[in-house]
Amino acid sequence: MAKPRQVRMEQKSALGAMQQLESRSDEELHAETKYRAAAQAILGARASERYDAKAAREHFRKAIAASRPQERMQLRRMAEASLALAERRAGDLKVAVEKLGQEAPSSRQLLILRLMGLIAPPPGSGGLLRARGVLILIVIVIVLLAIGFGLAQLIALPFGGASTTGAILLGLVIVIVALVVLGVVGRRKQRRAQEKARAGRAGG
Repeated sequence: MAKPRQVRMEQKSALGAMQQLESRSDEELHAETKYRAAAQAILGARASERYDAKAAREHFRKAIAASRPQERMQLRRMAEASLALAERRAGDLKVAVEKLGQEAPSSRQLLILRLMGLIAPPPGSGGLLRARGVLILIVIVIVLLAIGFGLAQLIALPFGGASTTGAILLGLVIVIVALVVLGVVGRRKQRRAQEKARAGRAGG
């Protein structure tokens, strides 16, 4: 009876090893041989966080090939969630994350992912989709500049107003500062989301 029990523990340990492997660098994970399936799954998840769908798909292919039959269903679910993120498929990401038994991304996070999918379509998308992304980006820039121009005019009112050129320059500064602040806040939120996702993978 002891021998089958030992086998079951070993089978469980491959995915359970994710927690101890999460802190390792990509180079160390590439060199990992004992828990190759777990290491490749982590590399796949990291690639998806960089929106590199091609690399994520290849890492999960290797993870599933190196895994035991009992682990493959969970790895396939992880692959579905990771690829949905990498390819900016917000609806599929929500469903895949729920299948993993984790809390789905918030509506705001899904909205941002959808917007990213429109602005920067996944590699291999048609020329029409890429052109649409460029057009959307141009519209967003124009809208932001218009908002910045309006705010600059309001700020300058108590001081006698500002010239058109001055308002445009001040508006540009306002937009840049706002984007920097949003970028910093967004990165912090993204790091927290990634840490939460890693904790979920380790727990899964």
